[in-house]
Amino acid sequence: MKLCVLYSGGKDSTAALHEAAKTEEVVCLLSINSKNKESYMFQSAANEITKLQAQALGLPLIHWDTKGEKEEELEDLKAALSFAKETYAIEGLVTGAIHSAYQSARIQKICYELQLWCINPLWETKDEAFVENLLVNKFKIMIVGIFSYPLDENYLGRILDEELFQELKELNKKYHISVAGEGGEMETIVVDAPLFKKRVKVEAYEKEYKNNCGFLKNIKARLEEK
Repeated sequence: MKLCVLYSGGKDSTAALHEAAKTEEVVCLLSINSKNKESYMFQSAANEITKLQAQALGLPLIHWDTKGEKEEELEDLKAALSFAKETYAIEGLVTGAIHSAYQSARIQKICYELQLWCINPLWETKDEAFVENLLVNKFKIMIVGIFSYPLDENYLGRILDEELFQELKELNKKYHISVAGEGGEMETIVVDAPLFKKRVKVEAYEKEYKNNCGFLKNIKARLEEK
């Protein structure tokens, strides 16, 4: 089956891509570039990095803009998927949805209308098990957005390694935040993964932070050999 991956560049969509590629043919990536940082549907932090990630994966990327207005952004997703179906003859869409019924229900409805399979290989994966699997498989993940107390600007730009994982588990016990960021606590980008032919080297960035919300901006990155 020819599949398109709804790709933010974060850990969830990258992990979903890897799972789908085990049995099916991933022919393209679709990145929705939301102008609204508070979009209910799409990650906005570090979205520009998806172009480098697509090159690292050796896959074509559809980079589609949306204003990110609630519900209206779904029409933009539908238009982008129609384009993907026409251009790459896709038969289904892969998403990184894990727990969000809001997102998955809306995406499934669009896929049904376009006669596409909707595939959610990570659905209802336990948070700790999910992160453990990423670390075991040597995914290199950078935090690019934080949106919840007690996370502060010091977490921005950190790599999710075993030390940080243990730290997040302690915060989970005390503050009930998700170690995988599934409560909207954080956004990430993947800079290296098993299917990457090259790795993304982040060389510089700026931080914007206020009241336990922040993100990286003006990120300068390039590809380098592994």
